[in-house]
Amino acid sequence: MKTLIAIVTLALSLSGFTAGSQAAPAALKPAAQPVLTKTAQDDRVSINSASAEELAQMLNGVGTKKAQAIVSWREEHGLFKSVDDLRSVPGLGNTLVERNLSRLKL
Repeated sequence: MKTLIAIVTLALSLSGFTAGSQAAPAALKPAAQPVLTKTAQDDRVSINSASAEELAQMLNGVGTKKAQAIVSWREEHGLFKSVDDLRSVPGLGNTLVERNLSRLKL
């Protein structure tokens, strides 16, 4: 009898059932938040605070040399006032900036 109770208790706990609970298990509830996409705000990299390593990792077509150029420009000229200011960094062209607009933030 104790074995049967233990099995039933285990089965109920694995199914997410709790006594007095009328709520559906988490897997059956509708999502409260939309699924975040790759270009969500949290996945953007700040050109004003990111390290060269972070920039190289997050940006498409930007390796360590171009990422270091971004950091050097920032240190020499101050913070970027807009994402479009990246076009002023030597070695970064319009195409490269356009390709990464969805990954950038100030």
